[in-house]
Amino acid sequence: MKVLTGMCLLVMALVAGCAPATQITGTWKSPEATTTTYNRILVAALTDNAIARQTLEAQLQTQLQQRGITAAKSIDVVPPALTRGEGNTADALLDKIKGDQYDAILTVALVNTETETRYVPGNTVYRPVTRFAWYGTFRGYYTYWRPMMYDPGYYREDKVYFLETNLYDAATEKLLWSAQSQSYNPSSLQRFSEKFGEITVARMQQENLIR
Repeated sequence: MKVLTGMCLLVMALVAGCAPATQITGTWKSPEATTTTYNRILVAALTDNAIARQTLEAQLQTQLQQRGITAAKSIDVVPPALTRGEGNTADALLDKIKGDQYDAILTVALVNTETETRYVPGNTVYRPVTRFAWYGTFRGYYTYWRPMMYDPGYYREDKVYFLETNLYDAATEKLLWSAQSQSYNPSSLQRFSEKFGEITVARMQQENLIR
């Protein structure tokens, strides 16, 4: 019974460890996007946090460029100082896109954040001694059972971030493709952005939005 309990806890830990921290949970594709691939894309992270904007856009740009796509970051077109002004930054982006003949706009937005509280069960660890050391005497029996130790359980809070990625046609401004992603307890902005950019652009390629 003790061995079975230990194995169950180990399997649960391995399953939890294998679950991806950042993953795409669903996508939608417009019927109008079935015959066109996009070769020039402007990436826009919709956030006032300049560091997060720069990091996310840079990783998406890198992933697109690795696939032969011409990609630019919105932060290079509309810098943070301009986004805090009274002008319409959407108009500024559209003007830039039309002037440089970009095919599409790829946007990323954080749509929701949740905090999940979960109980992490404790674990009983068994350390056996020599086979015959405990038999027949109190001292041996006590020595045999003493190594049974209990690690108490505890509660932990998980932060879950939900993001939405949209691809818009530059000429018509119509939505072509949308994906929802979620990320559990990202260890850092850089690592999250790298994984997010990788899986997002890979899915775009898989769904024939880029060549």
